[in-house]
Amino acid sequence: MSQESNNLGGSEVRDEADIFNILVATDIHLGFEENNPIRDQDTFDTFEEILKIAAAEEVDFILLGGDLFHCTRPSPFCIYKCTELLRQYCLGDKPVEIEFLSDPAVNFPTLSNPSVNYEDPNLNVSIPVFSIHGNHDDPTGQKQISAMDLLATSRLVNYFGRWNNHDKVEIEPILLKKGQTKLALYGLSHIKDERLGRLFSTKRL
Repeated sequence: MSQESNNLGGSEVRDEADIFNILVATDIHLGFEENNPIRDQDTFDTFEEILKIAAAEEVDFILLGGDLFHCTRPSPFCIYKCTELLRQYCLGDKPVEIEFLSDPAVNFPTLSNPSVNYEDPNLNVSIPVFSIHGNHDDPTGQKQISAMDLLATSRLVNYFGRWNNHDKVEIEPILLKKGQTKLALYGLSHIKDERLGRLFSTKRL
């Protein structure tokens, strides 16, 4: 049936092939209370439920809004459980139907070989995950490495929006396309409110 014959009351019926189906989740805080014998599995159960919904709804990608981890240096078990769940639910034979149009070297500058993970020939990604970091899992220490960097270098998560120059911030969007629809995804990982406020007020963002 043609799109025109599907119109009801003058409203246009959009082609499903042009519609982004995105699951947005934030503040999962993996590892919170993991030493509590009653609550130790709560955050991991929550994350698995999110991934199950994403798989059942056949989303085009998952967008995480920060604080996937409760702390910058999560326990080995926390990282193990996170990677296990991502591999279980986000890798597979289902084709990814979104095109990546922007420059991966600009969007993922911390990677030695920048690329979006579902275009990596060594991986079979079925559900891409894009994520910024929050104030709980931001990079710290001498090398400025966090658990998000570990997920990015293992190619399980597309980690973007990290900005280290606090004198001026320039956000380059991730450009995606599905069918005839184009999407510009702007992301900025955590910057302290006071500093971000100064950047806005002095027009340096």
